[in-house]
Amino acid sequence: QVQLVESGGGLVQSGGSLRLSCAASGRTASPYAMGWFRQAPGQERKFVAAITWSFGGTFYAESVKDRFTISRDKAKNTMYLQMNSLKPEDTAVYYCAADFRGWTIRSTKSAYDYWGQGTQVTVSS
Repeated sequence: QVQLVESGGGLVQSGGSLRLSCAASGRTASPYAMGWFRQAPGQERKFVAAITWSFGGTFYAESVKDRFTISRDKAKNTMYLQMNSLKPEDTAVYYCAADFRGWTIRSTKSAYDYWGQGTQVTVSS
């Protein structure tokens, strides 16, 4: 089993920044990749960004490219999402997820084996 715990969410004004963290524990093997998803009220959970654990390759949704940066610290088993130039439409619960079965970076929910509980990000206009 893998436990994923997100932190760093909160309330921020439009144009502001937040940094989310996702701490992983419980399994000695490293994931192939980890990712961030978000879910706004009344909407499906959507892909935000992903990173391969070993080499740090990244992939972003078009809506966040050039504003968000995903990274990881292998020594700390922690993944991050630096979010800049936040917009009200970024408001959502943000979830981190781990993919232990992949061989290529993926953006579909079904590709991920473990999920965190989520952290709320609210961007006011």
